[in-house]
Amino acid sequence: MTTMTDPPKESFELGMLINDTRYRSLTFQAIAAILLALAIWYLGGNLIQNLRAAGLNISYEFLGNPSGYDISQTLIDYNSQSSHGRAAIVGVLNTLLVAFLACVTATVFGVIAGVLRLSNNWLVAKIMSFYVEIFRNIPVLIWILIIFTIMIAVLPGPRAFRGDDAEASMLFGLFAFTNRGVYIPGPELTSPLFAATWLNWLMVLAVLVGSWFGAKALGNWATAKQEATGVRPTTWYITLAIWLAPVIILLTIMGLTWNVPALKGFNFNGGIKIGGALIALWFALSIYTGAFIAENVRAGIQAVSKGQTEAASALGLRPGRVMNLVVLPQALRVIIPPLISQYLNITKNSSLAIAVGYADITATLGGITLNQTGRAIECILLLMLFYLTASLTISAVMNVYNASTKLKER
Repeated sequence: MTTMTDPPKESFELGMLINDTRYRSLTFQAIAAILLALAIWYLGGNLIQNLRAAGLNISYEFLGNPSGYDISQTLIDYNSQSSHGRAAIVGVLNTLLVAFLACVTATVFGVIAGVLRLSNNWLVAKIMSFYVEIFRNIPVLIWILIIFTIMIAVLPGPRAFRGDDAEASMLFGLFAFTNRGVYIPGPELTSPLFAATWLNWLMVLAVLVGSWFGAKALGNWATAKQEATGVRPTTWYITLAIWLAPVIILLTIMGLTWNVPALKGFNFNGGIKIGGALIALWFALSIYTGAFIAENVRAGIQAVSKGQTEAASALGLRPGRVMNLVVLPQALRVIIPPLISQYLNITKNSSLAIAVGYADITATLGGITLNQTGRAIECILLLMLFYLTASLTISAVMNVYNASTKLKER
């Protein structure tokens, strides 16, 4: 009679780390990690040794010293007596501001141009092709300088707004377009709920986030209703109320007023100033990167099977509805991955702001602060850390969105 037994367990041997395919990849990864750690240790030790030999040391105490220079475009309170650290924060916020504005505008330009490139209208398609080929084949720095020069040469100076018809020279009496920038009315809270102004605006932001969740919940309910009955209920007016009503009520309680810019002395005071350097950088990055995004959009649309368009048209959908409801949602799977790279390019290309005097992080921390303190290594390391963090954050957020648009298999 034969007895069935389990095969004997194989004993582990060191040779299996190389010969056994189950362990070989892990072995090579471990060796690569060890070599990388040794290289970093050697380079770091060599750097520290050379700094000591030169009588230098890595220190970030200079960030607490007064900066001694002014910045024209700031999102937070700042003056020449503020620290280098605060100047760096101003530069970070300015960089994030122009990157965010350019990403949004470039996406709008790119989607419109990409869709119109496939238009049946020959003239429209050729105009969009001309836009794409011209703007993406000329360096973005040249576009920055062109737009900045046009603003200085074409727009009038503040002196043109003097006299009795000064308000008439302003657009609607509220907006002033000058060669120094654009001045627009700025919101002010006359009766704040909190002592700090930023806490009041943080409350407004929290209400907007709550409205977003409310609108999303309403959309999910409408979708479930449509799946159950075949008819989607009309919810646009409720969605509009969810977005506007809470914010209007809160701002009314806070006593929202508008500070209109007015010419006093040699310049405008009050309101919000959008500097010419910011506008030039913003629009140059937008139209330049928008040309690349247009090609991504065109490729994504052409990747969708033509049968999808024909089937949607056979159901009686109009071309605009076919594009919005059928083609673009499927094209997003092709559009989003290269779109992430374009957003990263916008963030890194914003470092060209120094060419027109816009105080981004490269101009403040990597420019004036570096020259005044002589702390080149520390400033460059902080610059590298900022751009690395910003790039990884953008990639992480966009990858989450990319995962949500992937084809879901059953």
